Formats: sequence, C-alpha cells, structure tokens
Amino acid sequence: METRVEKAAESPEENGAEKGAAAIKSQYLTSKEKFNEIVSSGWKERNKEAEEEGRDAPEEEKSEEPAGKRIKLEDASEKKKMRGQNKSRPHMKPHTYDGKRLCPSIIKEKQSKCFYGDKCKFFHNVAEYMASKPPDLGDQCYLFDTLGKCPYGVSCRFAKAHTDADFKNLVNEEVLRANGGRTTVKNTLDKELQWRLRKRQVPFKASEAYLKSMERENGGEKRGKSTSTEDKPAETPTEAQQTDLHVEAAVKTVGALTDADLVKLRPCEKKQVDFRDKLYLAPLTTCGNLPFRRICKRFGADITCGEMAMCTNLLQGQASEWALLKRHESEDLFGVQLEGCFPDTMTRCAELLNDNIEVDFVDINSGCPIDLVFKKGAGCGLMMRTNKFEKIVRGMNSVLDVPVTVKIRTGVQDKTNIAHKLIPEMKKWGVSLITLHGRSREQRYTKLADWEYIDVCSKIASPIPLFGNGDILSWEDAMRARETGVSGLMVARGALIKPWIFTEIKEQRHWDISSSERLDILRDFTHFGMEHWGSDTQGIEKTRTFLLEWLSFTCRYIPVGLLERVPQKINERPPFYMGRDYMESLMASQHVDDWVKISEMLLGPVPKNFSFLPKHKANAYK
Repeated sequence: METRVEKAAESPEENGAEKGAAAIKSQYLTSKEKFNEIVSSGWKERNKEAEEEGRDAPEEEKSEEPAGKRIKLEDASEKKKMRGQNKSRPHMKPHTYDGKRLCPSIIKEKQSKCFYGDKCKFFHNVAEYMASKPPDLGDQCYLFDTLGKCPYGVSCRFAKAHTDADFKNLVNEEVLRANGGRTTVKNTLDKELQWRLRKRQVPFKASEAYLKSMERENGGEKRGKSTSTEDKPAETPTEAQQTDLHVEAAVKTVGALTDADLVKLRPCEKKQVDFRDKLYLAPLTTCGNLPFRRICKRFGADITCGEMAMCTNLLQGQASEWALLKRHESEDLFGVQLEGCFPDTMTRCAELLNDNIEVDFVDINSGCPIDLVFKKGAGCGLMMRTNKFEKIVRGMNSVLDVPVTVKIRTGVQDKTNIAHKLIPEMKKWGVSLITLHGRSREQRYTKLADWEYIDVCSKIASPIPLFGNGDILSWEDAMRARETGVSGLMVARGALIKPWIFTEIKEQRHWDISSSERLDILRDFTHFGMEHWGSDTQGIEKTRTFLLEWLSFTCRYIPVGLLERVPQKINERPPFYMGRDYMESLMASQHVDDWVKISEMLLGPVPKNFSFLPKHKANAYK
C-alpha cells in the first residue's frame, strides 16, 4: 500500500508542475513576485476602504521574507538536516504587551481593599488606566453576549459594550440566568491542591504500595531468592495487600467509610471505553489547545486528547502545565497525555489525576521525537527501555480507574521497526488502546507513513484496538487506511491543515469550502480563545499567538476547486497560486506578515513591539 500511495504522490504531474508540488489548474498558477504584488495591493485597497468608512486601518510593517526551504544535496558536507522547530525564534510573553495592568481587585469590583495595599504592583486608579488603555477593538463583547457578564470588566478590549459612564461593569441578568452558573470547563487546578503539591503534602498511598511491591521484586531478583511469599516477584499488589492498604487509609480518613475505602477495583470493573470505529484528534503540542479542540469537535471528531503534559511539572503544581488538562463540556470522550521516564513519578502523577480531574482515559506518550524529551529517556526513548516502560504501564494501571492507552512510533532508528515486538508485551501489561504513528523517530516527516506495517501491527495487537496515524488529509486517505486492520484513525496534521476533515471522512465527500467559511472558522477560534484565555490585552495577544501558530498550517491547504487532481496529498508543496477571491489568496500565503494581517481582521492591530515566528517548520515538503 505504501508503494502505491507513494508513487501516486511523488510522480511528476502531467501539467508540467515540478516534482513534489501539488497539481493546480493552470489558470490559477502564478509566480512568487506576482503573488506578493497582488496580495499587497489587495491589502492596501482594503485599508483604503476602511479609512473611507471611518475605521482605523492597521499599520503595515513588512518584515524580511523568510528563507526558502533548502534543497537536499547529495554532497556529504550538506547532509545536515533542518529540524522541525525554530528553536531560536523570538518569544514575547503576552503580558509584555500590556504596559499598565489594572489590579484584579478593581477588575472584579471587590468591596474590600486590595490585599497588598500600597505594595501592589498593579494600577488602582481606573480613570488613569482608561486614559492609557489601548482603544477598544469593537462594539460587541463575545463574553458579555455569551455569558451575560464579562469577567474582565474595564480591562476587556471590548469594555464599552458592557461598562457605563462610571466604568462599572454591566450584567445581562437574562443571559446570566439562562446559563445557570454552569461551568463549561473542567479540570482546573484548585489553589489548595496547588499549595499542597508545592509543600509536598499530597499523599500517594496507592502509588507507594505499587512502588514497594516493585522494590520487593527487584530485591528478590538481586538476591536470587523466590522461596518465600514475601520475596516472590509481584507485578501488582495482591488482593490481601490492597485490602490492607485501603483499610489503613480508611482508619486515617476522617468521615464516613465507603466501599471505595476498602475495595480496589479489578481490571474488569474499571471504566470501559469503546474506542472502535472512531475518529481521534491527536494530542498536538501548542496547536492542540482547548479552543482548537472545540472547533474539531464541532466538525465531528469523536475522541479528543489534551496536549502532552510533563508529569514532573504536574506534581510540582505548575499552573501552566495543569492548564493542558482542561476539558470543555463538548468533549464527551476526552483523555490526557503524560510524558515521563520514571515509574515512580508517572505512577504518582496518574494517581494525582485520578483523584482530582475528570478524564475518560490516560495516554502515555512514547512517540515524542524531540531531543529534549528523547535524550532523558521519555517519549520515543521508552520504546528502547522496555523494563521501565512495563513498570510505568503496570504502575499507572494499578492506580487509575480509567483505561491506560499508549502512543508509539514504528521505531526509533530509520528502517528498523520494533513496534511489532513491543505490542505483544503491551497486551500483557494491560494497555487498553495502542496508537501507532507509521514513522520512526529519525524519519520524522521526510517520507510517507508505512501503512503496510501498521496493518501488520494491527493484526498482532488484536483483540486490543490499534489506531493508525499518518498522512490522512482526505476522506479517500481515510478509506484506504480503513482497508487495513486498524480499529480507528488518529488525525494530526490533517486536522491542523483543515479541521473540517472529520466532516469529509464521515460524509465521504470533498468539501470545496469557501474563504468566507474558513474565515468564520478562524473567527470562532478567536471567540473560543477569548473565552479560554481572556478578552483583556493579555488574553487577546495569547489568542493571536495561537491563531498564528495554527495559520502556519492552514496556509498549506489548497481549495478543492483549484486542484487539477483531487485530493491534495499531505506531502505535496503548494505552489504559488491565486485564489478565487482576495481572501482565498491571502490565506494561501506562506509569509508571516500575511498571517498577521488575517489576525488583525479578527483581533485588531498588533502591538508596536509585536514579533512572531512559527514554532514548527514544514519539513514534509521536499
């Protein structure tokens, strides 16, 4: 299968297009210079129309054209590969764009004075703050219209929509009552829990029991003794040990004695999740945030998963890491993904999540290829450290009430597949779902995913469900993938390039989506972003940053009506082309400045000191 797909994707096009480029109808093709000229002139015309209507036109600040992708040479001296990240990119924290920040006690209109008094570093004079505050971005506040009350008050960049002449925050009682005070986002970090984590006052009784049994096992192996019951290697605590443990915990617990205090769940009694025949949105670092997942859920994604979270940071109570675990009410089948390389920290973290958040499964990341993770033995490194891998899976299974899933690659080294050797072991460890990305760590995105190998592994994994992942950008790609023995499909880059891919797969059609529909999707993302990160300056700029990261993927999409051959392949480079209208052309630009222009249409002008370089490069293009 891989050979057939690869030949179709890499064969030179009949219309004379260069190798590796997508085939686009000749009437839409253009040169780089002409494309940039048309996009620039079209933007000036839009600014002129805005000035005539009395609106402020955003200032155009042209940055340098990014360097083109280097062509891989055969010379040994030029064989150093470009990695997948811009590691030295400029990074500006969103709060740096907010020169003067108002005290939270003033924003929330608290009756009591600020706790810090004269030592508070924030502004307390509302009139002075409003005089220096940047102009509002619009006349309507999405949060006020949706929730009935904007929690950001006068600091909101749409404050005039819900503040009176005295800068008091207004409330729409009717909308507020309709919401009924419900919380749309779950899994937030409790301040008391954060304090106890930082002081190391959170008990991990179930984890300690497992770790002690593991120590006994290791000790027995070292001494070579296995005669007594106490020294006998034990993969998990016996039922008697588990009962004793829970009785001990129950004695120390204040309150009513429950069944959960005395009885440990057996594997058959754990929460059961039906993974089969579902579309799984991959856990995507940076871009797989909660607002983006809401977009994908609306288009038909069945399973969603939070971004990769590092277990050590979660155990330390880092708020930024706990934010990756948040779950929207629309995510009916939701999991979190943990990264770690030691059984003790991963087991404790699993117990912590089991007791404090609501999830349907917990995924172990054993496929992350980046050096920072791999070199410490996590991510792909776990595939080469099967002893620790086994202890992590068994440990997490012993403390969790939900299924444990695993995401792996074909292997670490190129052309050396090892997944088929690991899968039979994982079945013994108690894994409930395996997701296999059809590439090795060293391969990254330089070649197509190996779906023939995924097919072989799916047969080995049976009856445990195995999901395949790699190179799915159309419903036809999905149908070919389903011809293998996989139980379901995971979609990653395909969802970033076009989130409506889930609708296409379920309805088995190519959606020739218009530029206005695509802009509406981006507008919805900004609304969800303001709801998630805030509508003040800090929240707006954070939303803009994640929008720009996403636009670095959406620019690779080629509208169906422009293609000479349908569908578009994920490894085909979009040539320079003109869209059917100006917005379609602007969305096709791979220049950062043009992405910023799109963000300005939705979130207003960027701050004067704004800079952006995308986190990921397009290493799939040849």
